[in-house]
Amino acid sequence: MDIKSLIKGMTAGAAVGLACYAFTSASPMKKHSLKRDAARTMKAAESLIQDITSVFTA
Repeated sequence: MDIKSLIKGMTAGAAVGLACYAFTSASPMKKHSLKRDAARTMKAAESLIQDITSVFTA
């Protein structure tokens, strides 16, 4: 089992879970805002995953 792949999978799952929770618990106006800013959110999640994996590889 590759520990790097395991950590990447866990962080990706956590990011998706957090995004789903934020979307389902938001008000209708906030949902519209979240949909509009989806690209920015995905870029932030990618950056977060890269930062977390760099911590574990260093």
